[in-house]
Amino acid sequence: MTSQTETTTEHTDVAAFLASHLGGRTSTELSAEFHTLLDAVKTHGKKGSMTITIVIDPPTNGVDSAPMPIGVESTVKAPKPTPVKSLYFLDGDGNPVREDPRQMAMDFRTAPATDTFKDA
Repeated sequence: MTSQTETTTEHTDVAAFLASHLGGRTSTELSAEFHTLLDAVKTHGKKGSMTITIVIDPPTNGVDSAPMPIGVESTVKAPKPTPVKSLYFLDGDGNPVREDPRQMAMDFRTAPATDTFKDA
């Protein structure tokens, strides 16, 4: 009977890698962006997203023992407030105007101010 030996390779946990990348600076920056996104979603009631990309360059000159540059990039798509709108009408030339061009204009005058009251 022959026995097969299984070789197990322990891989680095990606969360541990992110936590230690650049001495923890990457984790701190990602956490700040994450909480900014959470606040924006809570404030505006709309969904948002955060994408974390790990960019790995090959070793220089194809040398197996050369270091591999690894970078971490993030993109945050936070919701924005809905812009305030104002109502306009189109005049005969197609230009936006505040007053309804189909509505007749009424002349108003200011009533005189008085401090006296009439007794009934």
